[in-house]
Amino acid sequence: MKKLFASILMIMAVSVMLVPATALAGGSSNTCDTRYPVVMAHGMGASAEILGIVDYWWGIPGALEDEGCDVFITSVNGMDSTANKAADFKNQFLQIKSLTGASKLNVIGHSHGTLYTRYAISNLGLSPYVATYTSIAGPHRGSSMADLIMFGTSSTVRNVLGSSLDFVYAFVFGDTNPQSIQNGYDVCTGYMINTFNPNTPNMPGIYYQSWAAKAKISCPSIILEPSWLYILTQEGANDGLVSVNSAKWGSFRGIEDAAWYSAGCDHLNIVGQLFGITPGFDAPGFYVDIVSELKGWGY
Repeated sequence: MKKLFASILMIMAVSVMLVPATALAGGSSNTCDTRYPVVMAHGMGASAEILGIVDYWWGIPGALEDEGCDVFITSVNGMDSTANKAADFKNQFLQIKSLTGASKLNVIGHSHGTLYTRYAISNLGLSPYVATYTSIAGPHRGSSMADLIMFGTSSTVRNVLGSSLDFVYAFVFGDTNPQSIQNGYDVCTGYMINTFNPNTPNMPGIYYQSWAAKAKISCPSIILEPSWLYILTQEGANDGLVSVNSAKWGSFRGIEDAAWYSAGCDHLNIVGQLFGITPGFDAPGFYVDIVSELKGWGY
């Protein structure tokens, strides 16, 4: 009996070694094999690879690729006007389109990435080449935190802060001619509601959808705790930077607030940060679900 048991274990071990690595990676390998490639756009204050070390979309592109998705990550200035970021995004979008030969692309944006992509689609001629637009925690009605910073401080403080950020983003993060102050104004509530949205309408033929994130009892990313508490008093439920109400655009698909036992899902958790530590929330799995659904709809 012992010899039989040992033989079975040996067969199992050899079988595992012979299984391709891709099979062990998980997934069906084609769950996210969409008709059109996926393009992902990061948010404010960051880049696709922060300091060339930390991936913005932590573990997400790899999870999508494991499921058969063609994923492309764009990168624009961390701190700049929405219009400037949109122009940069457009150039990269068209390069990806040319490289893949695809007639259209699926766009997924997070935070400010939801705004400059919208601008590029509506105002820079990308609409014929976009199949779907997915917004993750986007400040479509601005953020009261931006209002506080831009209008609750003196012009002297704003100018010093803006100049300091411009220096850091130019010489540390590698931004080209950053415009931190303009970036701040571009996500204020008044500008978004009264100027940006009326001039950046949804375009026909594109499916628009959105998700919000929500911290329930605290921000898992402790650095967002003060802003979460402030926005809670001004706009209600939020993820530490963007309120649930502000995040709604197009077909609103719901709120991600992580498992019942967790503090919630904040603005960083929803893109897999910090460093993949997102208690109660599976960020890669969330995006796999989104993209697999797009595939199911024929996109």
